[in-house]
Amino acid sequence: MADGPTINTIAERAGVSIASVSRVLNGLPTRQETVRKVMAAADELGYVRNAVARSLKSRRTHQVAFAMADVGNPAYLAMLREIQPVLKAAGYRLVLHSTDAVVADEIDVLHSLGERYVDGLIMSPLRVTGQHLEMLAAARAPVVIIGSVPEGTPVDNVRADSRTGVRLAIDHLYALGRRRIGMINGPLDTVPGAARGAAYREALADLGLPYDEDLVRIGDFYRAEGGRAVAELLERVPDVDALMCANDLIALGALDVLRAAGKQVPGDVAVVGMDDTDLAAASWPALSSVSLGSAERGKAAAELLLDRLQGGDREPRVVTVPPRLVVRASTAGTPQAGGGHGAGHGGAGRTEGKEGGA
Repeated sequence: MADGPTINTIAERAGVSIASVSRVLNGLPTRQETVRKVMAAADELGYVRNAVARSLKSRRTHQVAFAMADVGNPAYLAMLREIQPVLKAAGYRLVLHSTDAVVADEIDVLHSLGERYVDGLIMSPLRVTGQHLEMLAAARAPVVIIGSVPEGTPVDNVRADSRTGVRLAIDHLYALGRRRIGMINGPLDTVPGAARGAAYREALADLGLPYDEDLVRIGDFYRAEGGRAVAELLERVPDVDALMCANDLIALGALDVLRAAGKQVPGDVAVVGMDDTDLAAASWPALSSVSLGSAERGKAAAELLLDRLQGGDREPRVVTVPPRLVVRASTAGTPQAGGGHGAGHGGAGRTEGKEGGA
């Protein structure tokens, strides 16, 4: 029987040095392109690596974790679809954690980094507590946070700018002649809930519209909670003519309740969501939504983590992905003359710096 593939034959197939193959198979920092070539050659030749022996020797597992609040939320699935291929191409497996936004579970995930069950972590917490910041400062492996953390937190950070996103939505509704614009938000003790609630008040003030507590309802970032909150709002303010919803799931719940109440969308009530998930385009009517670049944030986080894993020694980076308003049937209409500051479809790409929201 012929001998199986060796480091020498893998090096020959990949067109790299034997030393490069050894570094890749032992989990040592190596250029991403070299990792791709070596892993492809090893797979073609049927090389079976002893992962246990390798991890004991190098203290690397070639696993990366992604911890999110809700694995059923399509915004996180959009992130996952971009994170997975970036890491897989570099030879990493992905481990998923759905924490239900429970702080204790997220702290446990951060604590377990000391056990070296993964080589790095991407985390998207809804709440950032003092415990989070302590654990991040003492993390035993590279961590990238998707969401906002305070300036000076020693980890790479990928942010959305939901404050600008809310403003795009409110300006769009105002331009359509809507003046009784309600806000259905998630919990205010979460990073996105606080940012989006503040942005709503700021946008109304800038447009000269009064803030009315009866037009605001706080629920949670789920469809059923969104529906419950909208039902409560309609009891208090039956003449509401627009709803700004803090995510698409809330907006879908709003559509359910408005339909049951005999309200026409957008004729009676225009509705805007946030995240621009796959569900937005598939809903009836199709939902106008503010894209916060979930896919791009996922890809950026994976690239930042991979750079750290491959020996990147640098100051922490902050990447902010700008929002974009996607107009569909739930707000379709002709802007009234002189109404507002325009629909504002936002920018594209990503920026690096110290500013940004969640």
